[in-house]
Amino acid sequence: MAKIAACVHFRYIARLRDEFGASGDPRVSVDTKKKELIGRFKNAGQTWCREGQKVNDHDFRSDAEAIAVPYGIYDPERNVGHVCVGTSKDVPDFAADALEDWWQHNRQHYPSATRLMIEADSGGSNSATSRQYKKRLQQFADREALEITVCHYPPGASKWNPVEHRLFSQISATWAGFVLQTVAILLAFIRRTTTRTGLTVTATQFEETYKTGVKVSPSEFKKIQLTRHEVCPKLNYTIRPHSKNTE
Repeated sequence: MAKIAACVHFRYIARLRDEFGASGDPRVSVDTKKKELIGRFKNAGQTWCREGQKVNDHDFRSDAEAIAVPYGIYDPERNVGHVCVGTSKDVPDFAADALEDWWQHNRQHYPSATRLMIEADSGGSNSATSRQYKKRLQQFADREALEITVCHYPPGASKWNPVEHRLFSQISATWAGFVLQTVAILLAFIRRTTTRTGLTVTATQFEETYKTGVKVSPSEFKKIQLTRHEVCPKLNYTIRPHSKNTE
């Protein structure tokens, strides 16, 4: 039964992809990439150089200058990635801020957009169960007058999320073998990432400190205009903007 449900879910996502593609409304794939220790730490891979860089014997987090948290947003229609790199916590507010940062940089490509589709994993900062993530999406929807449809992949299925193999794998290949001594170096490698098929990537650094454990009260959650879909309702839902006349 689980396999049948998964097949139905993936077919449903594929149908929504085609629908958004046909209408010209944007769809993006999002996720948090593996955290990176910033400093003299070994980075797997090979590169040509006259002399190898010296690195620490052990990867102790306490020795890191910072711990980079790269959150990626990948636009498959335009083959463009955007990565927001924070050094704080990977929480729903960080994920929502990254999405809004992507929109500010790319809204000009979708001047007539009324909807946005998001493909995401079911856990992490953009968790399917996170009330704070949904609250922030509602605020974004209200501010930009966008109807936001979110499709979460079931647990264990993140490898089918396009951002993983279309963006993150390419970034890892770009900086393989290089020592990420500073956040600036990490950002430079992200921006340098390209592929023969035309992938380009932009990057932004976030310096904000995020709080963990932010709660959304039942009364606040009721104000979210959330409609769950008939197919896998726990994983698929749409958040509609409030009317401007609504208090």
